[in-house]
Amino acid sequence: MIRFLFVIFFLLSLPGFSQPAKIQKPAPTKPQLAWHDMEFYLFTHFGPNTFTDKEWGEGTEAEDIFNPTNLDCRQWCRIAKAAGAKGIIITAKHHDGFCLWPSKYSTHTVRESKWKNGKGDVLKELSRACKEYGLKFGVYISPWDRNHPKYGTAAYNEVFVNMIREIFANYGPIWELWWDGANGEGPNGKKQVYDWDRFKRTVKAISPNTVIFSDVGPQVRWVGNENGIAGQTNWNLLDTVGFTPGAGAPPVDTLNRGNIHGKNWIPAECDVSIRPGWFYHKEEDEKVKTPEQLFHLYLKSVGRGANLLLNVPPNRRGVIDEKDSVALIGFKNLREVSFKNNLSLTAKKEFHYDGMIYKRGEFADGDPKTFQNPLDYTKADFWLKFDPVKSINCVVLKELIEKGQQVKEAKLYLLTGADVVKEITLTTIGHKRIVTFPAVDVSAVRLTITDAKGTPLISEMETYLINENLIEK
Repeated sequence: MIRFLFVIFFLLSLPGFSQPAKIQKPAPTKPQLAWHDMEFYLFTHFGPNTFTDKEWGEGTEAEDIFNPTNLDCRQWCRIAKAAGAKGIIITAKHHDGFCLWPSKYSTHTVRESKWKNGKGDVLKELSRACKEYGLKFGVYISPWDRNHPKYGTAAYNEVFVNMIREIFANYGPIWELWWDGANGEGPNGKKQVYDWDRFKRTVKAISPNTVIFSDVGPQVRWVGNENGIAGQTNWNLLDTVGFTPGAGAPPVDTLNRGNIHGKNWIPAECDVSIRPGWFYHKEEDEKVKTPEQLFHLYLKSVGRGANLLLNVPPNRRGVIDEKDSVALIGFKNLREVSFKNNLSLTAKKEFHYDGMIYKRGEFADGDPKTFQNPLDYTKADFWLKFDPVKSINCVVLKELIEKGQQVKEAKLYLLTGADVVKEITLTTIGHKRIVTFPAVDVSAVRLTITDAKGTPLISEMETYLINENLIEK
């Protein structure tokens, strides 16, 4: 019995067993955790601007201008699925006020167009196609409306709320609802005072698992630019008191980095277009981003703990252009090849704590749900040892963010024998941190957490050798 109790006491004393972690919150909700795991999905800007070659419509365009000759939302979804995207967010109503569904609360909709003799419904076709292909369905609906006669009056907030209810009732479930803060003049020359609190309460009441994007969330924030790039320091936390979407948003550098001691879990989403513009323009057919450019954006968005929302606009026929689809599939192939062979899985794994060495591998076992609790990060190191020596140029780190985001600073040491051949200093890790560098032959990789808010729970430490041409010098 004494021996049995000793064994139990010894096991409980090991790092990662039952020792309580000292966690600093806030932490993500279940819908936010699921959002983090999405990582990459598509934006679809489509509407009258597609046919007028504008980026911002005036709201005075004739409804008949919207007339895709061969709308095929199933084609959009086939391409998205083949590209590894997890969902599609569509511009159901842009600033021009044109509704891609036959809304009862507007006379500027597909119902008034000649497309399908006024019987068409883009949201219905896309929501059905997303279900068929196993993709999440999201909706962008601009609060600005350059067409609606009630815009600029108190009555418009009721109109906007009714449109939101209509969309959820007819096309749900909706995984992400996208609001920007655009607030210009309506047809009566007035600007609207948006009732953001009411808008948020409405969505929470009818669809509590939907995540809402805006400059200040409440669930997902803008990254502060439209280049698809998150800050190298990227906290999933944000203070929102006194801020509103649009002109009342926090400074862009704050949106890019987050707040280290932010009171709310509001992670960053990186929106960027595969083309120079957001809507399709034929003259941009030769300006589609290459697979390599998209890969670099992936490293600077998903690889910095954010999500990547890549805009791929359908053309006037209502399909995704071949040049865009080729780039997307090339992008998918680069990701697959680059992250196919995780060298950490066959490495010898050690956890060094307070002068002791433990043969623990939870931090590099290929399962992001398992993790290593270092207890006191000032006394702990995570080691990968290779025999024979391996050539690597990429390290992927993951933090168990369901408990919160803790790491403030870390160091990676690349060793050959006892010699450190490269030392890399990092700040935040979060959901995923991808670090690239010119290839180095290593016998070991050591991760040391040098500063943290609380106990950093490391769930994965992956190593790769990717194509050197993909490494930005």
